[in-house]
Amino acid sequence: METKAKLKYARISPRKVRRVTDVIKGKKAGDAMINLEFLPHRGSKIVAKILKSAMANAEQKKVADPESMKVSGVFVDQGPTMKRMKPRAMGRADTIRKRSSHITVILEE
Repeated sequence: METKAKLKYARISPRKVRRVTDVIKGKKAGDAMINLEFLPHRGSKIVAKILKSAMANAEQKKVADPESMKVSGVFVDQGPTMKRMKPRAMGRADTIRKRSSHITVILEE
């Protein structure tokens, strides 16, 4: 049996989150939480919160011991991009793209 947790519209770019999620794929949930705690990246706090939510979902469903479940999949998809303009020299403008992401964590027995 598997349990999921999703976070949509997270205000961090998918590229920054993927370098964190690659570390925890295939590990036990308890070990993954410890790894995320010591990673220096900003995305690790966000992914840790989602992983904790997935573990709570597993406990709520009474599927198995959440600590011993395995992180079978972590998906980071691109969300909508907010576009902002920044003034530049000689009347020109640059586009600033503020990216967002949708993060899904799947736990399996």
